[in-house]
Amino acid sequence: MQLETVIYNKKGNIAIISLNRPRVLNALNRQLISDFLQALKAVEADAEVKVVIVKGEGRAFSAGDDLSEDKSGTLEEGIRAVETLQDTTRTMLKMGKPVIAAVHGYALGAGCEWAMDCDIRIAAEGTKFGFPETNVGGTVTNAGTKLLPLLVGLGRAKEMVFTNEMIDARQAEQWGLVNKVVPLDELEKTTMDMARKIANNSTLAIYLSKIALNQGAYQDFEQTLEQETRDIMLVISTLEAAERAKAALGKTKK
Repeated sequence: MQLETVIYNKKGNIAIISLNRPRVLNALNRQLISDFLQALKAVEADAEVKVVIVKGEGRAFSAGDDLSEDKSGTLEEGIRAVETLQDTTRTMLKMGKPVIAAVHGYALGAGCEWAMDCDIRIAAEGTKFGFPETNVGGTVTNAGTKLLPLLVGLGRAKEMVFTNEMIDARQAEQWGLVNKVVPLDELEKTTMDMARKIANNSTLAIYLSKIALNQGAYQDFEQTLEQETRDIMLVISTLEAAERAKAALGKTKK
């Protein structure tokens, strides 16, 4: 797939989407947003892909919105542009395939929001996270107003958004914003190792688990229990589940 501002490739059953505007630290303009959405849709439709990695080329994951881009236009054009941005989030959250963010350099504003849209975040040491929106007259998008409090707590979320102060990777790990912090030269290998580990598991089980975990944060306990019952009955009825259980039982007997 040839895209202007995104590099898309595959390593076996793992798709890698690279934000590719390195001269501006992968700042989001309308072209990058459109290309990223197109790449996500391609991943979603590719039955071979089991796991997705999102990363940034150059010195950063993404420094957020490209403030140099001309934002003039009609109200309708502005709404369409924002909805295209929000569609990237809708696609990542609803996609049954796990998405891992490999984050380095900077993950600011919409760049941090895209990282939060991913299911798992692995950060390089020294990476800076933050939300400069209120300082430049903007607000948080990409479901960040829901995801950030879920990850770090409401008080810390308000602190980050209201003050615009950045936190480093270690603090982000302590707060729950990222899953793991590794040296920069180990970021690619660590991310690929985790992607391969996930890809070795049942595709259907992972798909159902992602949906249930995402929805479980907003459902009451009874809705969650009912969904879990439906999911487990569906997954254990498959031939794959029987074969995996047999293989696991064989390992325990050795």
